[in-house]
Amino acid sequence: MTGDWRGMSAGDLGRGIGAGRIDPVDLTDACLEAIAAHPEAGRIYARTTGARAQAEAQAARDRARTGHRLGPLDGVPISWKDLFDTAGVATEAGSALLAGRVPGRDAEVLANAGAAGLVCLGKTHMTELAFSGLGLNPVTATPPNVHDAGAAPGGSSSGAAASVAFGLAAAAIGSDTGGSVRVPAVWNDLVGLKTGAPRVSLAGVVPLCPRFDTVGPLTRNVEDAALLLAALEGGRPADLRGATLAGARLMVLETVAFDDIRDGPLAGFEQAVDRLAQAGATISRGAVPGIAEALALSGVLFATEAYGTWGASIEAAPERMYPAILNRFRGGREYSGADYVAAWQKLDRLRAAYAAATAGFDAVLVPTCPILPPKVAALMADPDFFVAENLMTLRNTRIGNLMGLAVLTLPTGIPSTGISLMGPPMSEERLLRLGAAAEAALA
Repeated sequence: MTGDWRGMSAGDLGRGIGAGRIDPVDLTDACLEAIAAHPEAGRIYARTTGARAQAEAQAARDRARTGHRLGPLDGVPISWKDLFDTAGVATEAGSALLAGRVPGRDAEVLANAGAAGLVCLGKTHMTELAFSGLGLNPVTATPPNVHDAGAAPGGSSSGAAASVAFGLAAAAIGSDTGGSVRVPAVWNDLVGLKTGAPRVSLAGVVPLCPRFDTVGPLTRNVEDAALLLAALEGGRPADLRGATLAGARLMVLETVAFDDIRDGPLAGFEQAVDRLAQAGATISRGAVPGIAEALALSGVLFATEAYGTWGASIEAAPERMYPAILNRFRGGREYSGADYVAAWQKLDRLRAAYAAATAGFDAVLVPTCPILPPKVAALMADPDFFVAENLMTLRNTRIGNLMGLAVLTLPTGIPSTGISLMGPPMSEERLLRLGAAAEAALA
């Protein structure tokens, strides 16, 4: 096996293993060696799981040699965000509050991936308890951005994105509560899939806001996203053969998704929309009532649930947290139980209205993020700037979480800009087919 694995998709690696061109043990050893030698590895991986990876790779080699592979990704090495429980290995969710936490069993999605033959390389750094879209973590480590050493990587699945973008994993598994798969994916020019809640199991996943938390992959292409979704669930991957945009009805969601959008993300998005239209999609533009109202509920919904989940642990040792994240959690103290219940009742009505208004479209389009990655030094120096940029970073992605949607983000061709295709919950396979066709058009 040569060093070209670092640029290969998970699907291509799997096909190479199946054809006998790639040895899973050699591949995994090469991955682990590359991680050990990389100058930024300590900012990307919280810890590697070398012994586990080598044992899993050896088992994959044996299966490949006897013709008993478990699936298309059997023997392919990937990374896991450090909030997925790994038996006997620390899982700390980027937080000093959880230092030394060692679970006794794997998260269900990790167990499913293992049953499909995937190799676990290790655990990637992340924002503290997954509560920021910027990807900064002064407590453990802030992963690098593939385009700019001084820029934010996007979060909270920051190390997950970096592990793929820097060629230190074939793909990565992250979580998305308000944009935590899609923001690091877009800022590092990857594909990111936010699954609809509660499609993929959260058993053994360190929670942030359980009613919004979702699990999803960060990958080099749409095919890999489809293959990994199937592995996480123990199911069959979406059939992407013959995917086309001909006749697809797509709606550009106007109003707040474009408020104060910056030039780069807007240019990338509009260029992408033009290419989708050239590939045969019918593009409409319009507003959906209630989006601004839903976004206005974010504070009471996300912060209250996050503080309800972590408040006792936080207040027992608040000095162990980065102040900007601590203050974000403490925002949940401002609301009562009645506020929280009323907000959910209103959101349920807004979700129904959104579903009715978009039912005639195959997908709804938005710029994935309205800003480019800000500089880490500026975010660290100015708490108000941190808050403002974090809110802008997550504004468009939160639409998908608030509406409970499945969302696929694709790179546009302009660095660190993306286009998101949003569909109803449980529509991931249809969305992935559209995404495969869109990917071909954008290429």
